[in-house]
Amino acid sequence: MKTTIKFNNVNTLFSKSLKERINDYFKTNKIQKTGEKRVLTKAIILFVTAISFYITLIVIQPHWLISVVVLILLGINFAAIGFNVMHDAGHDTFSNSKRLNSALSYSLNLMGGNIYFWKLKHNIAHHTYTNIEGEDHDIDIKFMRVHKDQELKKHHSYQKYYFMVLYSISYLAWIFYQDYEKYFLEAMGSKKKSFDFPLREKVIFWVSKIIHISIFIVIPVLVVGWLPTLVGLLISGIACGICLATVFQLAHVVTETEFVAIEETADPTKMENEWMIHQLSSTANFATKNKFLTWILGGLNYQVEHHLFPKISHIHYPAINKLVRETCLEFNVKYLEYKTFNSAFKSHVSVIQSMSR
Repeated sequence: MKTTIKFNNVNTLFSKSLKERINDYFKTNKIQKTGEKRVLTKAIILFVTAISFYITLIVIQPHWLISVVVLILLGINFAAIGFNVMHDAGHDTFSNSKRLNSALSYSLNLMGGNIYFWKLKHNIAHHTYTNIEGEDHDIDIKFMRVHKDQELKKHHSYQKYYFMVLYSISYLAWIFYQDYEKYFLEAMGSKKKSFDFPLREKVIFWVSKIIHISIFIVIPVLVVGWLPTLVGLLISGIACGICLATVFQLAHVVTETEFVAIEETADPTKMENEWMIHQLSSTANFATKNKFLTWILGGLNYQVEHHLFPKISHIHYPAINKLVRETCLEFNVKYLEYKTFNSAFKSHVSVIQSMSR
């Protein structure tokens, strides 16, 4: 999965200055860029609550109304594990230990996904070529048009009515369809860009899928029956999908963020801006003053800081936020942030509506 796109590397004073300030912050305060104990504590809390919810549903089997609430909480819990544990581990920022990062990144496989595919799609394609049409597969959403350079189709006129339905089934579609599509095609995105797929990863794919199906389908069917299992899978999957999709969309698909269609540029192999400035133009923060949201989202409401410094753990985003803002102000570089979750969501809906016509 290769690309020839290169970012401007001439007169990158902004990037150099920002990197120096961030590095000085960690050196001066004598702290690691990884999460370590603070993230480990959060991981333990999230895993224990997920196991507790599972046991409650399978062993205790409470009244169906209580079960529905627990299923919703389980779905949110899965998303929180993704945001806080898998995401940091997948970026090698959970710990200084590569083995621990690798082990915890496979929590995604336990929840039905595949970390090998995720790293190709997220770490490489999305983080490097954010909001670039044809390169960032996260903006290549079936049945959705999120920027003006994507082809307008008849069904897009209704996307303002069905977009939340797509978000709600996104997690289930991901683990039960899209992963298998990638596996058999050995390709990523609508343009079917091929990638290397080692035998070891193919074995891990099937072993982890079997483990996930055994834990979340086979055992529940044997214990509580197929209908409660199906309903439970849908409720928890919908809750998880809404959380995952919404957080991503509020960070990249809002009225202020920019998109690039490289085919329309003077030189399709070169980007006008340096990489960090491109990240700032295509990414937005939201609700950074909300401490609970910051905790549960693994700092992904500080999406700007995450995209500029993906090798820094999310626990440091609030601290480096000030340095990023100051540097942007000094160099007159646009910094995007929505004060509240609601304002960001309204902005996202505005994009969905405008792209439907």
